[in-house]
Amino acid sequence: MSADLGLPSANDSFAPGDTGPPETFQNPGSSFKKSNAATKTLQYHASSRNRSRRDFVSNDRWMIDWKPDMPIQNATEPYLPKTSESQPPGKRNPWIRAVVYLVLAAAVGLIVWRVYQNKQKTAANTANQAAALLSRPVPVQVVPAEQKPMPIYLTGLGTVTPYYTVTVKARVSGELLPVKFTEGQDVKQGETIMVIDPKPYQAALDQAKGTLAHDQALLKNAQAEFSRYKALYAAGVVSKETLDADQAQQGQYEGAIQSDNAAIETAQLQLNWCYIQSPIDGKIGLRLIDPGNIISANSTNLVIINQLKPIAVYFTLPENLLPQVLKRLSTDKRIPVDAYDRSDLQQLAAGNLLTADNQIDTTTGTDKLKAVFDNKDSVLFPNQFVNIHLILENRSNALVVPSAAIQTGLNGSLFVWVVNDDGKGGQVSQMQPVKVALAEGQNTILDSGPQPGTRVVIDGADRLRPGQPVTVAAARQHQGTPASGQGTGQPVGSGTGQPGNANPGQSKRNSGSTPRQQ
Repeated sequence: MSADLGLPSANDSFAPGDTGPPETFQNPGSSFKKSNAATKTLQYHASSRNRSRRDFVSNDRWMIDWKPDMPIQNATEPYLPKTSESQPPGKRNPWIRAVVYLVLAAAVGLIVWRVYQNKQKTAANTANQAAALLSRPVPVQVVPAEQKPMPIYLTGLGTVTPYYTVTVKARVSGELLPVKFTEGQDVKQGETIMVIDPKPYQAALDQAKGTLAHDQALLKNAQAEFSRYKALYAAGVVSKETLDADQAQQGQYEGAIQSDNAAIETAQLQLNWCYIQSPIDGKIGLRLIDPGNIISANSTNLVIINQLKPIAVYFTLPENLLPQVLKRLSTDKRIPVDAYDRSDLQQLAAGNLLTADNQIDTTTGTDKLKAVFDNKDSVLFPNQFVNIHLILENRSNALVVPSAAIQTGLNGSLFVWVVNDDGKGGQVSQMQPVKVALAEGQNTILDSGPQPGTRVVIDGADRLRPGQPVTVAAARQHQGTPASGQGTGQPVGSGTGQPGNANPGQSKRNSGSTPRQQ
């Protein structure tokens, strides 16, 4: 390799005494001059990227050192490019770099194009699926809008309370004999329910009667003696003093007889108290003490009796609603009141408002009212929780739709979804704006809206749009739904009777839900 490049090899030598290579090396096509320097160094820089167009293989840089004592024979002068002919590393082979860039750009463009195509296909599939879903009928439940009488009422949370409650205690001491009642039975006023051993009190009564008889005999004797002394005094036989003493003794016997009569009454009263009687008509509870126990007067509770027919319900209303109730109560002594169960769906009893308390509770800002119910069928029980509907007005021919049908638009407007025929044998949904008068629980009274009989959607409205095909199913009726015309709605006030704005479209089944008034 070195011989072909014109470099000295191991076989080359210099003549003795030579101080360097010959003055001139003859090599075809080139001339190499001898240098006067002690060392002549030739460097050739070759880039690894140019190796393919060279006839030799070497490192990026190779060096030729010339020393004075190294003879060079028949050396061939290599071809060394001039300094002006060499290219900077950054500008060598621009075509290769351009080709690489074009390949990279083409690869990136292909990737971007494939991603774009995939997105376009995904968007098209999604649009097709959405279109298929939109064209598919949506199942909904509908009910017809009704025009019927509707009560306007206030509501409150009430607690059933016995009209009368009596805690029976013994008024005399003694042993309790077997009871005369069965726990839980209905008792009448004056009916004997318990007996305390009457023997001691019967003996006390007999003793009082004996004392009375003794004193009556003494009085009779005193009266006879007074009559004799009076005749003797008239004859002048006895003195006035003796007559007065006999008369005074007669008076003492008369006083003793009165005392004896009082003792007899007391003994008779205590004897009567041994027979404990029911003071009211009502239902007797569980006995609190068993027979055979010695009970003390006025300290031992024996049993509790509650009057349930009639029965009372106490409920509260806020002070801001109290004036209209008192005004109605002053003009109409009988304000209808309905009692509903805990879910406020089933009517339990109907009664009347009796009165309102004479002061407002400052801690809650409410007033307590009392309603009375006949409770002939015993559906109300003490301490039962009920929802009270205090009816203030009955509105005739009211346009009524379920509260679940009321929807709210983006701008706050209210509307309902109605179902109409599309003329092709199908059914489609349409929006119908409404104006709400007030909400009565599960029903809402409208000032304007769909015509009576129009089917309104109460379930499935979240998937509807104007012109959406639908399949209709009749709404299921909840068991225990109140009959129309009486207590079908929710109160104007909340659980405490307070009015407020309800969220449209929500069915208010729990008591205490607030109505919507506009």
